[in-house]
Amino acid sequence: MKTKIISLITLLYISYASFSQNPCEAYYPFEVGANFEMTNYNKKGKKEGAVNYEVTTIENNEATIKTIILDAKDKEITTTSYKITCEGNRISIDFKSMMRQDMFKQYKDMEMDITGNNIELPNDLQVGTTLKDANMNMAIDMGGIKMNMSVTLINRKVNNKESITTPAGTFNCFVLSYKNEMKMGMKMTFTIKEWIAEGVGVVRTETYNKNGKLMGYSELTSFSK
Repeated sequence: MKTKIISLITLLYISYASFSQNPCEAYYPFEVGANFEMTNYNKKGKKEGAVNYEVTTIENNEATIKTIILDAKDKEITTTSYKITCEGNRISIDFKSMMRQDMFKQYKDMEMDITGNNIELPNDLQVGTTLKDANMNMAIDMGGIKMNMSVTLINRKVNNKESITTPAGTFNCFVLSYKNEMKMGMKMTFTIKEWIAEGVGVVRTETYNKNGKLMGYSELTSFSK
C-alpha cells in the first residue's frame, strides 16, 4: 500500500526537475532537447522506477515536457506530456503534472474530468519565502461508478540553503518543504522535503508520513542539453 501511495505522488515531486540559464526559467527548462531523469527509491534505497523527461517544443513561452515512465527494471510503462508556462518572473506548471502519469494509462478508457490551479515557482527564490498553494481535482466515471481524487499542496516554504550530492553531481540548493494532502476515499497527508538548484531544478525529494518517518525518495540521476 505504501509503495502505491508513493507511486501516486512521485511525479508531483519530480515534475520540477530541470536546468536552464534564462533568468525567466531559472528552475525549469526552456530549451528544446533538454533531457533529464529522476529515479525513485523506497525508504531502504531500493529502486522502484524512474521518469525520463525531454523538452520537445517551446511556443509562446510555453514548453511541452514529454515524460516516459519506467518500472524498476527500466521497462516503459507509459508516455505522456504536460505544459509549463513562463509568466513574468515565475513559471506556472500544469496542475495535471500533480498526478502520477501512469494513472492516465490505468484509466485511459474512462471519462475523466480534471480541474485545479497550477503550481507556481518564482525565479527569485529566497530563504523564508512562502509559496502559493496548488491543487488538482479529478473525477473518474468508471461505468456508472464515480471516483473522486484530489491532491493539494499547502504550507509551501523555502527553508534554507545547502549543498547536496546525487548521481548527477553536487549542487547548491534551496531546501523547500510542503504538505501534500491526498483524498481518494480517505485522506492521507505527507510532508515533502525538496532540494532545488538554480539552473538545474529539483535534484532530490523525500517523502515522510504523518509520524515523520521516511517513506521514499527521488533524486536526479542524469541530465543533458
